[in-house]
Amino acid sequence: MIELRAGALVQVTRKASPQFVKPILFRLIRVRTEWITYDGWAWLDGYQIDARGDAVARRSIYVRPAGLQPAPPAPGPAAPPPARRSPPRQADRQVSIDRSLSDRDTR
Repeated sequence: MIELRAGALVQVTRKASPQFVKPILFRLIRVRTEWITYDGWAWLDGYQIDARGDAVARRSIYVRPAGLQPAPPAPGPAAPPPARRSPPRQADRQVSIDRSLSDRDTR
């Protein structure tokens, strides 16, 4: 069973409650212990998290904590695009040609 503490990120599926046919990611704020529930169920306050990791809605959900799943690992950072090299400027090409000519003259 997942430890229910503030900041925990969990995946809520049908195993936790029949209303979650489509699983959601949920960042826990607190467990509502002052609200009466059936044995094995709990009210949780937190934020629904989207695929980018942003909070999109604050929610109170009624679930079986034993049915909560660990959140899937976040994808790693995307590889940066390859560096684009611009063609050398005309002035740079002229300098390199002048250098190569002057190197020949000194031999």
